[in-house]
Amino acid sequence: MFGYLTLSGEGLTQDRHERYQAYYCGLCRALGAKYGSASRLILSNDMAFLWMLLSSLYEPEERTGKRRCAPHPVRQRVYLDNEIADYCADMNIALAYHKCLDDWEDDRSLWGIAGAKWLWKAYQQVNRKHFTECEMIRDCLRNIAELERNDRQTPDEPAQWTAKMLGKIFRYREDYWADTLQDIGEAMGRFVYLMDAYDDLPKDLRHKRYNPLKEYAKQRDYEDICMDGLTLLAAECAQAFETLPLMRDVDILRNILYAGMWTRYHVRRKMQKHSTPALKEDRG
Repeated sequence: MFGYLTLSGEGLTQDRHERYQAYYCGLCRALGAKYGSASRLILSNDMAFLWMLLSSLYEPEERTGKRRCAPHPVRQRVYLDNEIADYCADMNIALAYHKCLDDWEDDRSLWGIAGAKWLWKAYQQVNRKHFTECEMIRDCLRNIAELERNDRQTPDEPAQWTAKMLGKIFRYREDYWADTLQDIGEAMGRFVYLMDAYDDLPKDLRHKRYNPLKEYAKQRDYEDICMDGLTLLAAECAQAFETLPLMRDVDILRNILYAGMWTRYHVRRKMQKHSTPALKEDRG
């Protein structure tokens, strides 16, 4: 849905990059097997991260294989599979479906309504199996949309709804680790909402669209405000993460949490050297 939980290009050996790619290919394969080849178009880095996190914690029996696919028709790619893959594929479908609906309701996006119709059948399967998660996604996105329609100029409230949504998705099962996983999801939800708002601000200003950072952007210390907020939320996520007894693939997970999910931030900061005239004028 957001796509910020990506692997950093530095700090890992080639075999660890391939290990991450095997998860990514495995989730792609799970989507295709359950919901048809076209469903692979909505493959989410965020759900690949969740799958790796849950697999590292619960250590289910792992299966591997090799296959060719449309994006990689020449060389076979290694993929992973385990019992948790289906859950992450289902959540991928649910998030994508409701995001399409949200795009249609907010902007009358033709791509949004087309995507929702295309995902409808797959979503109904997911909804029957994971009704509470789907209901939570729907309600949270509706509440965020309502805040946006009312032009609430603060990121705190919509970020809390995003936190609630991802917290529910990360709470994979009701056991000893459920609260910690929910804490990670909630902190991650707040982080990605703020990061998304920061990343989209120049575009939203150009197109006169809602962005909860619009008023903050007029302040001279805007960049410091955003950096401090994102750092605090990332620290909350990391603090909960480090309490989990993880061994398998923990180096890859840390790469994503401590470096990868900041990638878009660093790209945006470089682009800020060429800030839009509107931003420069607002800041005086």
